Amino acid sequence: MRLAGGMIAAAFWAHFNLLMRFDSQAFGPIFGPLLADAPLNELGPGTPDCGAAEKLGGLSLEAAFAPHAIADRQMADACLAGLWLMYDCLDESHRISQEIETPSGSYWHGIMHRREPDFDNAKYWFRRVGQHPIFGRLAEAAREIAEVNPADRAAAFLLEQSAWDPFRFVDLCAAAEQGRSDADELCRLVQQAECRLLFEFCHKRAV
Repeated sequence: MRLAGGMIAAAFWAHFNLLMRFDSQAFGPIFGPLLADAPLNELGPGTPDCGAAEKLGGLSLEAAFAPHAIADRQMADACLAGLWLMYDCLDESHRISQEIETPSGSYWHGIMHRREPDFDNAKYWFRRVGQHPIFGRLAEAAREIAEVNPADRAAAFLLEQSAWDPFRFVDLCAAAEQGRSDADELCRLVQQAECRLLFEFCHKRAV
């Protein structure tokens, strides 16, 4: 028997927060609330959050990372690109990520195009990502999510894969978006885990 969507999300995140030890408040008084309040995004572009956009538009990265000094500006900018994306502000995220010529910048760029949706362009940027360091943890998280929120056969690879395949996930998101799979909620949960893991990775390397 499948649980209602809200119950699935609550049950899953109670477990997953322990699995990945993601504590939004560990990112400080500026980033912490923004991460805690970020919604479970649609697979598509969604609707920009005007209130969050106002906060992000006036954000000082130096203040947001304090008391730590920024050691890698590109990684700091990647955190900002991620936050814009988490609040459905795809254009603002894109303007930042397209200027970050690193695997992590390409990763945010790829997620943005996947949500646009421009699936071929997303795959182009994921090819530029290569084997990102978060892939191992993401594959593990995706298995956990798929166990709690089963979908149709198109999503079965999430339970079976030993390594993360961003291209198969793009295809699954496309199938869910186009009504060819019932994996919409599953993909949205995996996508949120992906963004959290990538933000955590970028934040650690920014300082």
